[in-house]
Amino acid sequence: MPTPSRTRLPLVIYLLAAGTFLMGTTEFVVAGLLPEIARDLDITVAGAGLMITVFAIGMIVGTPLMAVLTLKLPRRLTLSLALLVFAVGHVIVALTSNYAVVLGARFLTALATGAFWAVAAVVAAKAAGPAASSRALGIVLGGGMLANVLGVPLGAFAGQTVGWRGPFWALALLAALGALVVYRQVAPDPTSGPLPSVRAELSSLRDGRVWLTLACCAIVCGSSLAAYSFISPLLVTNTGLATTAVPLVLVAYGIGALIGSYLGGRVGSHRPYQLLFTSAGMTFLVLGALALFSHHLVVTVVLVALLGLFGMSTNPVLIGKAVGYAGQAPTLASALSTSAFNFGTAVGSWIAGFALESALGATGPVVVGTAISALYFLPLTILAARDRR
Repeated sequence: MPTPSRTRLPLVIYLLAAGTFLMGTTEFVVAGLLPEIARDLDITVAGAGLMITVFAIGMIVGTPLMAVLTLKLPRRLTLSLALLVFAVGHVIVALTSNYAVVLGARFLTALATGAFWAVAAVVAAKAAGPAASSRALGIVLGGGMLANVLGVPLGAFAGQTVGWRGPFWALALLAALGALVVYRQVAPDPTSGPLPSVRAELSSLRDGRVWLTLACCAIVCGSSLAAYSFISPLLVTNTGLATTAVPLVLVAYGIGALIGSYLGGRVGSHRPYQLLFTSAGMTFLVLGALALFSHHLVVTVVLVALLGLFGMSTNPVLIGKAVGYAGQAPTLASALSTSAFNFGTAVGSWIAGFALESALGATGPVVVGTAISALYFLPLTILAARDRR
């Protein structure tokens, strides 16, 4: 009999990973196009960075809200509708020059993204089974990480070549096609078992370990993405890198994030806390080193890749734990974990925006990320102690 680590995962896992690829691309392609967007919309670079912050806020609010509102819908219908709304949001951004409308469309897109992520995590975990759920989640989340390897750099390159709106048109088209494929390939919900219930979902949150896991989720993303959200100004200002070369560094981050997500799912299935504590410590050290050595190009590129590797390796393990603690009502816990990741991103990038315009300049966001990462050990240590009991 094959071991859980060698069992072939269902095709639906990889389809869901393709969906998270699109959504990971849209969340952070803006990071590589901040100067172009700022010039076109006649706003500051920090103002353009609000497109990332607003998206994260939409994920914070929208993920649990959409999880509750769509709870009684078939999961494959929810996934398909989310992709269609995602496409509409991108068309709006591509057509308008009104900054407020752009931010509103980013918020709408985030609502759809949150709904997709929450349901996709549950569908993947259920399809793979308990023994392989972390591995399956690692692959689904790996779609988002692959976005940092291919989607974000290609989008940034295309945006610099044909205009920043071009990637938004491409994402809209791919999402519309994806909606059809997902609806046809995701299996219908089972007719047996407990019916979805908001009361059951809320009851699943009584376990304090769920909330400790959510705190870990927020801190992980708040630390690494505070730095990554403003990586373009850091590279251009501190290292003197040409703007056109920024996408190449985004590839380095994306490769690290992809490997980290994959290894996190693999290793986390067997030694979750060893992985979580190691990644926490290394993320803190990498961010601290980046703050000190960001004027050295080669060192900075290596550190950016390591930030992706360690900063993103914990995500499949944390989501797997949140879903596992919730038992038979995992949708809201999954949604809240996605919400927590984006809460961290929103707070981290918001504070980092102020730091960017402070005396610290382009190094400010990295200093913010380093400070946030130090907080990670508190909820993680308490969670490990409660699990041992």
